[in-house]
Formats: sequence, structure tokens, C-alpha cells
Amino acid sequence: MVSLVTLGDPATLTGGYLYHQRMAALAPSFGARVRFVSVPVAPFPLPLAVGPLVLRHVARQRPDLVLLDSIAAGYLAPWLPARRPRAPVAAILHQPPGGIDHGRVRTAAQAMLDRWAYRGAARLLAASAALADELVAAGLPPARLRVVPPGRDVAPSPGKPPGDLRRGRRMALLSVGNWVARKGLLDLLEAVGRLPEDAVTLHLVGDPDAEPGYAARVRARLGAPDLAGRVVVHGAFPVSDVAAVYAAADAFALASSREPYGTVYGEAMAAGLPVVGYAAGNLPHLARDGEEGLVVPPGHVGALAAALRRLADDEALRARLGAAAARRASTFPTWEETAAVLFEELRAVAGPARQSPGGPS
Repeated sequence: MVSLVTLGDPATLTGGYLYHQRMAALAPSFGARVRFVSVPVAPFPLPLAVGPLVLRHVARQRPDLVLLDSIAAGYLAPWLPARRPRAPVAAILHQPPGGIDHGRVRTAAQAMLDRWAYRGAARLLAASAALADELVAAGLPPARLRVVPPGRDVAPSPGKPPGDLRRGRRMALLSVGNWVARKGLLDLLEAVGRLPEDAVTLHLVGDPDAEPGYAARVRARLGAPDLAGRVVVHGAFPVSDVAAVYAAADAFALASSREPYGTVYGEAMAAGLPVVGYAAGNLPHLARDGEEGLVVPPGHVGALAAALRRLADDEALRARLGAAAARRASTFPTWEETAAVLFEELRAVAGPARQSPGGPS
């Protein structure tokens, strides 16, 4: 039994939380159970105060192993030495120490706490090779690092087909991601605004309220005349509906400046979509420029617009890149394969007495 300590609602629709939800759902197939323990959401550093209460909750679950989510690990750091659970500890990292969405002071303070929490972790499970390299550069011990990337499959079957996403234009462009600054939505909107009016209909799937200040800027940009009628805002979707829009789109774009893995890139590629984005984070590890998509210099909106126009103008290019993307994605793990690796690593930490006698059932 694994106690997974996270921040806030475990059902939150972001990449890291969805990763955990998948692992919890698949755990019984690997002779395991995952039970969540949540650190309450509050302005930093207030959640530090509830660390002892959270650890008491963990102790009551009597787990075989405690798994710290990187989004919550630092809040337990001051309390772990004195109140350490009897079970061994591992950590699952979707971000480097200090996180990726904070200001300089918060990042520095949280990075110190995160490293403190990871000292006692027998395994540090990173979501991508790119993130693992970043963790090593940040001073974490490579001997304890393992890479366990997310799965490429979105849902067992797609939901109801969404109909014609092109809406009279030459290409239906999909972007999946919550409205936070590092996802680069303003850059993507600017790039679309530079295209001919008949080139692209852009579909946005994701939580518009994840970062209210940034969302206000996005909504203001959406109201500009050059985007009138060219962008469809869908909001957050369940995974079956996300699978359906992948299947109906012509191409995928995400102008993220920092993506530790980029689950949505892998999902889009598995659906046979060419991907467009910045050469930042993990995207260069997933898609090669001119092979499975078009990867442009970070922050270069002109190059982003040019890449989108190439795809809109050239259906044969879209087909070639999309077919190559699907082939490349077939080498990425499925969620079941990810779960097999994850629970094997956790059993190794928990010790021989907790080894599964028969593996997956």
C-alpha cells in the first residue's frame, strides 16, 4: 500500500495529477493500492504548518511506502527528520526543486525545502530524461534517480466525435493545456493572428481559470479583431473528450517555455498529429524538427507563425509529419507499461517482503 502525498485535490486536471490518477487506477493490476493524502492549498509558506498533521494522517494509513509528490514534498521537509514514517520514502518528481511557476524568492525558498525533503528518499522518480538531467544539474544524486515517463494513451476509447473542427478553414489546430503563463498561450494566439484569415481554426482545451491574472490577458487578446471567429475555447474536458478532439484535429501546437515532460505532446503524436512548439523543455526529446513536427526557437513568435502556416498550406506535409509522429509515439510507453515500471521501483524500495509474487494480474 502506497500513501501518495500531494497538494490539494488529487482529481485536479493537470499533467502531474493525471499521472497519479492513472497510477492509482492501475495499481490493483500490479498487486498494489494507492491512497492519497493531501496537503491543504494555501499561500506559500502556510502549508508548512500542517506538516505534522499530514504525517499523522500518513501514519494512520500504515503504508508500505510513502510517495512524496514534488508539488508537496517541501512542505513536509522540516518535519520528516523527527516524524519520519516507519515506511520507506520515495519521491515522484514532475518539476525541479523550487517548482516552475513561481517568482524568484519563492522558487529559492521552495528549492531549499524540496532538496531537504529528498535527502531521505530512497528513490527519486523523474517524469522525463530532460527533467532527470535538470535534477542532476540541481545537485540531486543520480544514483537514486529513475526515469518513469507518462503514458501516451489518452483514454481506452474516444468520446463522441466533435464534428468538423476546421469550420471552413484549411486546418484545425488543437492546443491542450491550462491557461498558465509558461504554456505560452499568448504567443500561440499572436502567431495565429499573423496567419491568413482562412488558414487555421484554433481549439483550446484546458482550464481557463488556472492562473487568473494570465487568463485576463488571454481573454483580452482573444477579443482582438485579428482573432475574431478563429479561436474556439472549450475549457477543461474529461479524458475521453480530449481523445476525441485529438482524433478530429489536423495538427497540435503548444508554445510552452518550460515543460518537464509534456504529456500532451506524446498524446497528440500517438493520435497521428504533427506537433509544433518551442525547442524547450522535453519537446526536443519527443519530436524532431522536420521529422515528427516543427520545432522552433523559444520565444520566436515569427518562426511559430511560419511553422503553422507551412502546415496549413501543405496537407501532404501534415500527413507525412503526422505519420512519423505516430510511429515515434509507438515507442513511448503506455500507461500500463509506466505503471509496471513505477510499481517495480516502489517494491524495490519497500523491500523483499513486499515483492509481488506474480507480477501483474
